[in-house]
Amino acid sequence: MTTDENNIPVLSVQGLHKSFGDREILKGINVDVYKGDVVCIIGTSGSGKSTLIRCVNFLEEPTSGIIAYHGEDAKKAFKNLPLYRAKVGMVFQQFNLFNNMTVLENCMVGQTKVLKIDEKTAKETALENLKHVGMDDYINAKPKQLSGGQKQRVAIARALALKPEVLLMDEPTSALDPEMVGEVLKVMKTLADEGLTMVVVTHEMAFAKDVASQVIFLDQGVIAEAGTPDEIFNHPTKKRTQDFLSRFNVLAHSNQD
Repeated sequence: MTTDENNIPVLSVQGLHKSFGDREILKGINVDVYKGDVVCIIGTSGSGKSTLIRCVNFLEEPTSGIIAYHGEDAKKAFKNLPLYRAKVGMVFQQFNLFNNMTVLENCMVGQTKVLKIDEKTAKETALENLKHVGMDDYINAKPKQLSGGQKQRVAIARALALKPEVLLMDEPTSALDPEMVGEVLKVMKTLADEGLTMVVVTHEMAFAKDVASQVIFLDQGVIAEAGTPDEIFNHPTKKRTQDFLSRFNVLAHSNQD
């Protein structure tokens, strides 16, 4: 293996299999994610997208295969999973905020409990990231007082407060009302423009087409096709990919570009 860090993926999924009982959900997934990449994972419901991203964060234990972080088996490289999850952050479909805490406390707790950062520094970092996502006016609010879009922006700020090297997002807009989707996508695009490495499971084809560096089409637990947005959206080679994208009218739109 080369010692040039630029040639070593930040994250590497190697031969990943995941079964629940007799049902095999992931069937040998290989993905490399390099610094600055925005990898968008698309596919039908039940194709294994969320299972894949949950395995990367060890919220699900892989049946076999390796999740490597900078070339090392992540399970061996980190003494405990919370430290790994600080480096490889996660934004969930259902926000997963702590309802008994304020917005500010939600963004401080990981810093103080996992990273052992002092409260003053944690507060400064939390405020900085809440401002970044446009939620600094809501620091004393509880999650129940927020809209879905606001909750998701707080969840993104909470993940960013841990200074992750990679941010995983599991369908971050799917639980939102349509009018709230745009505000979250805008934050995600800003993060991508700033060079944050992201792996995003999404149904937002326009976002994947405009922002991704790599698009992966997952179908029945395997990578059916992968490539640049231009390759996947404008020149897909597999009929399965073409059929999937035609539902979103992506191919028709791309021909008008």
